[in-house]
Parts: sequence; C-alpha cells; structure tokens
Amino acid sequence: MKKNILIYLIFLLVSANIFAQKTVRYDLYIADTTVTLGGEEKHAIAVNGQIPMPTLIFTEGDTAEIWVHNNLDEETSLHWHGLFLPNRYDGVPYLTQNPIAPHTTHLYKFPIIQHGTHWYHSHSSFQEQIGMYGAFIMLKRNDELKIPTLNLVLSEWTNMNPKEVHRSLKAASDWFAIQKGATQSYGEALISGHFGTKITNEWKRMNAMDVSDIYYDNFLINGKNQNEEPQFKAGDRVRLRIANAGASDYFWLTYSGGKITVIATDGNDVEPVEVDRLIIAVSETYDVIVTVPENKSYEFLATPEDRTGSASLWLGSGEKVPAQKLPKLKYFAGMEMMNDMMDMNGNIIEMEGMRMQNQQMDMNTVMYPEITGYDEMEDVDMKEMGHHHQNQEEQDIVTLNYEMLKSTKKTTLPDGPIRELKFELTGNMNRYVWSMDNKTLSESDKILIRKGENLRIIIFNNSMMRHPMHLHGHDFRLLNGQGEYAIMKNIIDIMPMERDTIEFAASEPGGDWFFHCHILYHMMSGMGRVFSYENSPPNPDLPDPKSALQKLFADDREFHPMTRIGLESNGSDGEAMYSNTRWKMQTIWHLGYHDEHGYESETFIGRYLDRMQWWFPYIGFDYHFKREGGPKNIFGDEEKNMLGQKSNKNNRKAAVAGIAYTLPMLFIADARVDSDGKFRFQLSREDISITSRLRFNLMVNTDKEYMAGFRYILTKYFSVSTHYDSDMGLGVGITFSY
Repeated sequence: MKKNILIYLIFLLVSANIFAQKTVRYDLYIADTTVTLGGEEKHAIAVNGQIPMPTLIFTEGDTAEIWVHNNLDEETSLHWHGLFLPNRYDGVPYLTQNPIAPHTTHLYKFPIIQHGTHWYHSHSSFQEQIGMYGAFIMLKRNDELKIPTLNLVLSEWTNMNPKEVHRSLKAASDWFAIQKGATQSYGEALISGHFGTKITNEWKRMNAMDVSDIYYDNFLINGKNQNEEPQFKAGDRVRLRIANAGASDYFWLTYSGGKITVIATDGNDVEPVEVDRLIIAVSETYDVIVTVPENKSYEFLATPEDRTGSASLWLGSGEKVPAQKLPKLKYFAGMEMMNDMMDMNGNIIEMEGMRMQNQQMDMNTVMYPEITGYDEMEDVDMKEMGHHHQNQEEQDIVTLNYEMLKSTKKTTLPDGPIRELKFELTGNMNRYVWSMDNKTLSESDKILIRKGENLRIIIFNNSMMRHPMHLHGHDFRLLNGQGEYAIMKNIIDIMPMERDTIEFAASEPGGDWFFHCHILYHMMSGMGRVFSYENSPPNPDLPDPKSALQKLFADDREFHPMTRIGLESNGSDGEAMYSNTRWKMQTIWHLGYHDEHGYESETFIGRYLDRMQWWFPYIGFDYHFKREGGPKNIFGDEEKNMLGQKSNKNNRKAAVAGIAYTLPMLFIADARVDSDGKFRFQLSREDISITSRLRFNLMVNTDKEYMAGFRYILTKYFSVSTHYDSDMGLGVGITFSY
C-alpha cells in the first residue's frame, strides 16, 4: 500500500513538472524607425518602434522560442547576454552563427535553465548603440520575494552615427572632450594651479585624463530621460531589476529615499547589502530593493561616470524629493593621480602594499568633489550642489564593491583539473587600439579548453580605462574573499591597476565562446579572445567556420580614413590618412599659390611597433618643387641643409625610408634618408591645447624648413586657422577636419 502511494506521488510530481514546462514564443520585428528624444526625432533600430526592445519574460523550465524577423537592409544578430544555452544560439555573427541576412527570419530556440535579470542585444556592428537591446527576465519557479518589481534598462544616446563615433576615436579627435568640458588644456591648467601636473602628464607621453571616451546627447531609463511611477505609497518596497545596456557608459546609481539594498548581480542571488550608491558597469545587471519612505516622489538617479547628464525614475506621488546631483569631476586631480600610476614606458606601476582588486580602491575617487571636497579654483555653484564641503568621514558614503557581495549558496567548482591563464589588458588611447597581451582578437589564436577542466584566469589591467570583461555562455566565480560563497558573475569590472581572479568550469558540450570587453568601441577595436572547446561537433549554423572567422577578425582590422585640409590666404596644407590597428598610409601636402611658394607632397606607408606604438618605420615618396625668390629662410644659406649636405629640397623627386618616434611631451622625432642620399631630421608637434578650443602646431627640420600655426575649433569639422610657413609665408583661413 505504501509503495503504491509513493509511486502515485512520484507520478504527480513528474506530471506537475511536465505541465509546468511550456514553450513561450516571441516575435521580434527588427526595423529602422525614429524615436523622439529631447523633442527631436532620431534614427534608431527597434522592434515595432520600441526602444528599448520588448522585455522578454520566461520562467525556469520554459522553452524560449524567439523568431527574429530582420526587416533591415543590413544583417543583424541577437546575443542573449548571460544565458546558458546551446552555442549555436549564442548570437555572435561569424563565431556561433552566420548573421541574419536582410529581410529574412531566424529562430533562436533554447531551454530556460536559470533565473535572474539578464538582457539581450545586437552583436552586429554598432547596432547596440542605436536601440537594439532589451531586458531578458527569467523568473524563479517559486519566488518568495512577493513585492512590486520594475525592469529598468539603462542606456545612452548619441546623435552621431556610431560608425562616425568610432572613426573619430581612431582619428584622435578631441571633439568629445570639448563637448564634455574635459580638455584639460594648458590654459586651464595654469588657471587652476595644475601647470606642473600638465607638463608631467605630457612628459610621460600621455593625453588628457578622461573616464569615458564619448560625449552623449541623452541618457535613458527604458528609453526615456524622465520616468514616473506614481502608484507607490509610503512604506512600499520596490524591486528594481537593472541592466546597463549602455555601449560605453558606466552609471552611478543613487536614491533620494534612503539606502539601496543589493540582492542579486548578473542574475545570481547575493546576501542583501545596504549601500548609499553603486556603480554599474557596461553590460552588468543588479537587482536592488528601495523603499518609499513617505507619500512623496523619490528620485532613483542614474548618472554616467563622466557626469555629463543623468536619467531619472521617480517613485511615488506628491512633492518631488530629488537625489543629490553628482558634481563635475576634478580632472586635474585625476591627471595627477595618473602621472603617479604610469611610468615612462606607458606601463602602470603596481604599488607595493596596495591591494588593487575587486573595486576595493577606486583610484578615481580623487576626482569626486562630493568625497574629497571642492577645489577652490574650480567654478562650482555650491548652492546648486545643495550641500557644503565635507570629507569622506563626514559624509560616510557607503559605496558598493565586489568584496561586499556574498553568494547565498556555495559556489565551489566541481572536481577537475585546474588550468591557470593570465591576461594583461593593454591599450593605446592615442590611436585607440585595445588589446589583450598587446594582441587584438584578429592577431591571436583561439584558446583551446577541455570539457571537465576548471579554468582560473588572472587579469591585470595595464591601462588607464575600466574594462567590463564578459564571458559568453558561462558564469564565473569572482574570487572576492568570500571563500566558498564567492559570487557568480558573467561580467567583471576591472579598474586600472587591478589584478583580479576569476574561475569557471568548462561544462559545455562544445563550441566557441567569446570573452571580451563589453565597451562596444573597445571590443570593435580588438579587446577580446575566443575560448574554444576541443573536439567540438560541427555547428550547423556555421557551415564554413574558417571563412567566417576571417569576417569576425575584420572588425579590428578595418581601415579608417582621416583628413585635414587647410585653405588659407598663402595656400593649402593638410594631410589624408588611412589607417588601422598597426598600419598607416598617409599623404601630407604643402601647396602654394605660385612657384615661389612651392609645392610639396610626401606619401608613405608604415607600421606601428610595440605596445604603445611610439615607433613607426615607413617608406614612401617625396616631391618638392620651389622656384627661387620665395620667402627667405631665417637659417640663411638654402644651398645646404643643416647637416652640411647640398640640399635637394627645391627640386626633389625621391623615394624615402625613415622612422618616426614619439618623444616625451608628445613631440614626433622623424629621421629619414632619401634615394638621393640626403638625410633629414624633423621635430614636430600637433594640437597642443592652449585653451579648450585653441590648438598650436609647430615643425622644424634640418632642411631649414619650419612652420608654426594656430587653429581655433568652431565645430567638429571646421576651425579658423592661421600659420606661418618658411616656404609659403603667413596665411589665414579655415581648416576642414574629418
């Protein structure tokens, strides 16, 4: 009798489990559309005109069936960020699938075997930046937390085409810094008492300090800058499921109604932790609980790390209680810190006795006026800030870091061999090249792993930027001092100077899994690797994997154009460049209006060497013609150069070979020899920032040529310019920069 009852109970449990499982279908129609932001219509990519895309909600045990209808005139893809799923559905074009062709439909179908707050986004080109992202929520079968829940997707918006954003970064344009008020020019340094800091910075061959790369026109929560949820009353607790879908911005999260209680990260539960604020990395997710203390409207504020704007969610109704706005960063304090951290070779100096890991020591704190106090030299409206000078002890601000988080269950890895890998995050801000161990994705091999082994990865950030490193298809343990209860994540924010350790079990049946920086423009510039399971079965969605891999590599191999054309009263001078990660083709010209002013053009091709790319060997061709009777050279005799060689600069048609090197103070030393046997040494510097918009250029060489000029930046593409040239004399006009 007892045996029959037991069998009957087992039958009921199995039946209940079968009936609980269901297929949940979503149809996503991807199309070009327009959205209204700041009162203006903007081009975007969205589902049925919706940005962010619809929130997809499943329950553990469901089967997801997602039909993607690509109505674009370009290919696309969707990656399910943080999900455990068959490799063929991971959504990385040319790595796990061929991209979804224009005007075709693709099915993603996989079981839901986890829970938590996740999100999804395009992994094709720069589509993520202009709208292709949405929340992906997987509910627990029996969730004991029965309180109101809001799903929040954070993002940023640029009116500029993201391809142009990327090209501008590659061209070393400082237009974004001008827009953000972050140029840190010599004039600003002098006024604020940081002239020596600026000199030291450039002596170490570094550019101005910044915490993010791009200026954004708007910041969004669920596609809007201001969101209202007036239904909440005094005493209500609200769960916020937050995903940072920004392409490059970290966000500070603060709340005017009191403490923020963190209960999960990257879909994994943690023991509740109360904080005053937290920073959410690009692609990271957090679940938090906030309380509405009174019958008022309280602001949940998302502020980008560079503090150029914000987005708000208002909880409750009645009198508005704003959160404290974060003041402008103290950039010169950050520059001084950066000078101390970096040596003359471009490497970060690891400081003895300092434990740099797991966000425990935010070196950018020196730039936070609300922590360190306001610089008296800075123009700060204290009344607008709403509080007085306070130090950290007086404010007692509790900021979340990874070591404060503890898993609710043991996370030790299964038994298996342990293999240790080490990566150094490397980069070059001047040329916007991002790499690991000084190799971009296209320059590296796949990392072969075996099912059943455990991978321990030690990552050192040898760059001055934060990097949110994301692993596809797996969660990893972050060794954060919590022992067996170390937190599980799929993305880790690695700050400058940090050395962090993660580990994961190679538990998948096979496939290629991407590991990359989730700042979109860093990933597209090469910061990534591929973990590949040995003896993986063929992927039916990728019939020609070798050819596909070359297309994946094309992203960081892409060449980008740049040009600067000066049209002035004495002639035209300028340059046109076509370059990628390592190679550069360039033409430089100086064209007078008549023979006495002369005509010169130099065309060459070369390759940058070493991690910092300070060495640039090249070959090319130089044409220079000038009729006697032009402006006199201050060096006197034009028949010989400064090295005593008979000059050929007035009538030169010669092949050249040389090498350029970036000196301290960012001067370029260029030594070359031409096919006539003539040697030339040149020293030059472009774009010395005198004020936020005024730039100074100069050049001198052993051919007794020299130039000096100014350029005042009006817009991203146009400047008023003037220069004096030893061949062409003085000129005034306009310069077009692209």
